[in-house]
Amino acid sequence: MSKAVRVHAYGGPEALSWDDVPTPSPTAQEILIRQEAIGLNFIDIYYRTGLYKLPTLPAVIGMEAAGVVEAVGSDVTTLKVGDRVAYPTRLGAYARYRVLAADLVVRLPEAIDTHTAAAMMLRGLTVQALLRQVRVLAAGETILVHAAAGGVGLLLCQWAAHLGATVIGVVSTTQKAELVGRHGATHTIVGLDDLPQKVRRLTGGAMVPVVYDSVGRDSFVPSLDCLAPRGLMVSYGNASGEVTGVSLSMLAARGSLYVTRPKLTTFIGRREQLEQASTELFDVVAQGAVRIEIGSSFPLSQVADAHRALESRQTTGSTILIPD
Repeated sequence: MSKAVRVHAYGGPEALSWDDVPTPSPTAQEILIRQEAIGLNFIDIYYRTGLYKLPTLPAVIGMEAAGVVEAVGSDVTTLKVGDRVAYPTRLGAYARYRVLAADLVVRLPEAIDTHTAAAMMLRGLTVQALLRQVRVLAAGETILVHAAAGGVGLLLCQWAAHLGATVIGVVSTTQKAELVGRHGATHTIVGLDDLPQKVRRLTGGAMVPVVYDSVGRDSFVPSLDCLAPRGLMVSYGNASGEVTGVSLSMLAARGSLYVTRPKLTTFIGRREQLEQASTELFDVVAQGAVRIEIGSSFPLSQVADAHRALESRQTTGSTILIPD
């Protein structure tokens, strides 16, 4: 037997149950992973609360992790026992052991340890998609990044600065503003009050061509008002609640704006896409252009406390869970 965190009914952090589960065995095309670190993400909260529906209940949640291959199926030729691997976007990560199809994981280079990998796979590949695929960021552009001190936000700021962009980071506290300033943001704004006016001053009236927003409901309209004509609103999260009631006329009135709601799996759904994006992520981290900040870690058995900290915005950088 092994241990995993499961949701039996949607609810608050107390809905996370530390359960005994059978240790899985790989089929012909699968591998068994002994997980050394698991990433904590807001999407985990969406699944726990039922904003995103689980296929069945009870279910193991969690979307990313890294560890060591413990066993391989008979048809697996690309990996061997002892290889260090990581994966993003695969529900079921809150467990000591799990099986996955071999083509859904990537082998880690020597420069990336498993704790760092668990802290960056989903976030880092999200940033790669946002900056290199959803819209290719050009040097010299000025962008607006919400929740800039969060796990994705800090990576966005660093990678965008590495690409030559000027970053305006929006945060909730002055302490977080200082952190973001050390991670690539040229300017920081605390809170949403008068956000468009502040962006107008910082840009000399030009506004920004793109806004990256993981906050959702509370920041959506203010973000639209920060865009230059024909600008792009990239809404990729719902930390304050889901964006609803959007009228297309809002976009026309503000200068023929564009809005997109990207989903990471669209951009790494094929094996070659996953490998290419992961290689680019590993390279910028290995170069030191993007530093992975692990702000906190929790034993997996105490994941409810980790969820409370994330929901209350007490965390900075990435949070990882360590199987215990």
